[in-house]
Amino acid sequence: MISNRFDDIRPYYDSEVPEALQRIAESPLFAIIASFVFPELDTQTAREKLIATGDTYRFQHQIMHRVNQRIIDTSITEMTFGGVENIANDKGYLFVSNHRDIMLDASLLQNILMDHDLPTNQITFGANLMCNELVIDIGKSNKMFRVERPSSNLRDFYRASVHLSEYMRHIITEQGESAWIAQRNGRTKDGVDRTDQGIINMFRMSCPKSNINSIADLNVTPIAVSYEWEPCCVQKVCELYISRRQTYVKRENEDLESILSGITGHKGRVHFEICTPLTEEEIAPYADLTSNEFNKTIAGIIDQRVCSSYRLWPNNYIAHDMLSHSDHYASHYTAEEKQRFLTYVEECEAKIDPQFNREEVRELLLGIYAYAVDSKELFKR
Repeated sequence: MISNRFDDIRPYYDSEVPEALQRIAESPLFAIIASFVFPELDTQTAREKLIATGDTYRFQHQIMHRVNQRIIDTSITEMTFGGVENIANDKGYLFVSNHRDIMLDASLLQNILMDHDLPTNQITFGANLMCNELVIDIGKSNKMFRVERPSSNLRDFYRASVHLSEYMRHIITEQGESAWIAQRNGRTKDGVDRTDQGIINMFRMSCPKSNINSIADLNVTPIAVSYEWEPCCVQKVCELYISRRQTYVKRENEDLESILSGITGHKGRVHFEICTPLTEEEIAPYADLTSNEFNKTIAGIIDQRVCSSYRLWPNNYIAHDMLSHSDHYASHYTAEEKQRFLTYVEECEAKIDPQFNREEVRELLLGIYAYAVDSKELFKR
């Protein structure tokens, strides 16, 4: 059993799940949730089905798998994946993923693992998302663990980072469980997926004396997630636009709204690629680098794996050509696909404050799709 020193961040133990499920079932919002997850059942039957799961394994396999499948069925045209052969069911991994959607990047991965009889992983759970008891109970019953956001109190944030690093190393190297974390703090909003070197530094805090072991022991495994359509595109453009001019302050419940938009919004085709883990032999040549250079190098290796594994869609190539005022990638899309994308762009622009500079709005909107093409080209194998 995990030491109680991690009680402040860990998921629920199985012994704690039944009470959490009871609270979920009694929530005033349960009827709405049940109507989405189990549209064929009345609310009371759905409530009984939830409570009967009783532990994390059954909650994930009988409820969360169904939640994810409903999301796939209602908002994803085609769900594909690759690289399952890169992981085994008898060891723990640190999955480091590009981050486009608050919930789905991590959640949909669970279905891929469950469908291949692989253990599910624990998932980082931003403290900013732990906004009410219902969200906390669902998250912590679903193997999610708390992660503090950066704060102005650097000493407290440093302590929280060390604590998080120790927890993840414990579950991976001692418990044999896997963990999922985004490659950066917060979703990528401009379409440029790059690993934050601070994240690499955090990984290493729990093993400060060895550059090699600090990373090799974690079986760091990059994951590339590619969405054909960005369901939160408008929200991302607005945040980017405002952030260029002033500090962006989120509205109350804005993260929850983004979660719901991500769940319900049309995503088209979605692809997950589980890349090969970083190995000790691969890391060894960098053992004597300074700490900053080592962090930069490991981040670069992760970026190379993620960006070179993108699944690019016609939208990406169309946006790139529109942004560069060229037809360089015209062979990757049809006239009909370009017209459909242009219509989509115009519909998105119509939802954005008309006082915003229209040229800049379009640049930001196109960039969300276009920069994946540049990144894949940059990191070609």
